[in-house]
Amino acid sequence: MAQDIRKLFENEQKVSKDKMPKGHEARFLQKLNRELPEHPKRSLFTFLNIAASMVILIGLSFGALKLINTESIVEPEEVVVESPLGKLSPELKKVEDYYLANINLELSKIEVTPETKELFDGYLERLEELNKEYELLSQELTKSGPTEQTINASIENLKLRLNLMYRLKEKLNELKNDSNPLEQIQA
Repeated sequence: MAQDIRKLFENEQKVSKDKMPKGHEARFLQKLNRELPEHPKRSLFTFLNIAASMVILIGLSFGALKLINTESIVEPEEVVVESPLGKLSPELKKVEDYYLANINLELSKIEVTPETKELFDGYLERLEELNKEYELLSQELTKSGPTEQTINASIENLKLRLNLMYRLKEKLNELKNDSNPLEQIQA
């Protein structure tokens, strides 16, 4: 049953060397045309393609018109107020950024539970008071100009806020450890 593939290809080459009779290609094309005639097919599908193209073109035109109209209206930009310490010197700006970043970092690390919510809210109220004082110091810096007292008071305010976050974190850890005595014994 198994045949040598070389013998098969030898036979194939002999067949392919034979020439086709004259007019074979023309007869083949005639038969092909009889079986599969080339009729231009105009259908509903062509009409739908044109209609869909028109809808897309109208939609894009409408969108472009809206975009042009909204760009012509000038909306007021959000005003970002630079901190007064940053206006005074880059070093003071770095100090302020350092404290604010650490305050936000410590605040994000704090885990509040229903048991510690009251304590957390109390610290947040105190933090809000310090924020208001800082805003007043910033206003004073812009109105009356920089003085050593206002600059030092601003930096001290930032230090107080950061220390407040550290104390809150410590208190929450103490409460957590006091409420889990079994975990302390097992550790």
